[in-house]
This record gives sequence, structure tokens and C-alpha cells, in this order.
Amino acid sequence: MEADILKLRYYCAYQERCHAEVREKCWELGLRGEDIENAIAHLVEDGFLNEERYAKAYAGGKFRMQQWGRKKISMMLKQKQISDYCIRKGLAEINEEDYMQTLQQLAEKKYHSLRSEQYLKRQYKTLQYLLQRGFEQELARAAIEQIAKKGE
Repeated sequence: MEADILKLRYYCAYQERCHAEVREKCWELGLRGEDIENAIAHLVEDGFLNEERYAKAYAGGKFRMQQWGRKKISMMLKQKQISDYCIRKGLAEINEEDYMQTLQQLAEKKYHSLRSEQYLKRQYKTLQYLLQRGFEQELARAAIEQIAKKGE
């Protein structure tokens, strides 16, 4: 058990982890039931495991590196069984000004890449692209309308 906890500490020290990832790692190490819960409790006590810290790191990283929107980040954190409280804390890490700037840049790039398309189809495809990246529909529509007005 002690050797397993040491392995889990290294696992958590390497990068931020959520409880679900640590549980999976415990299974790989052969831990079951009560042993898993005890190991997770030790890691939380010692500060190696913190879901709020994980959510903040995940949200910030996915936004900066992969330019995901809040909806996609939120959905992925829910899949990892992160609490709503921690998800809200994580999303709060995203600077509003940076978020709007990224949305605008992505919208412009996509919109201009569709020059050969008809006007409405161009708007539709740009909107779909932004929604797929996890941006809110109202914000995406507003960004596209702004770009379309510039083009007139």
C-alpha cells in the first residue's frame, strides 16, 4: 500500500489530476474498494490532489492552448466528474477580454477562409465551427454579425 501511495504521489506531482484519473490509476496498480478511497484521502490530505486546482488548470490550459470555449470546457470537466462548484471556479480563471478576443479571432479566420461560399452559408459554417469549439451561441452570432457588417 505504501509503495502504491508513493507511485500515486509521483503520478499527481507530474501534472494536475482529478479524482477519476487517480481512481483509474489505482485500479491499474491493483488497488480495490476501501484501499482506493484511503489512497485518495491521503493524496487530498497531503495536497497532491485538489479538484478545484485541477479545474482551474484544465480550464486555463484548454482555453489558452486549444482555444476551447466555456461550454466545451465545462462539458469535458463534467465528464471527468468534477463538481459544479469547481467547474465554476475553473471557468472564472478565463479572462473575459481574452475570451472575447479569441472568439473574434477564430470567427474572423474561419469566416475569411470561406470566401468562395455564399453569404448565408458562410455565416452558418462559421457559427457551426464556433459552436463545435464550445463558444456560446449568442456570443458567436454577435461576433459573426460584426464581421459581416465590416465586409459590407
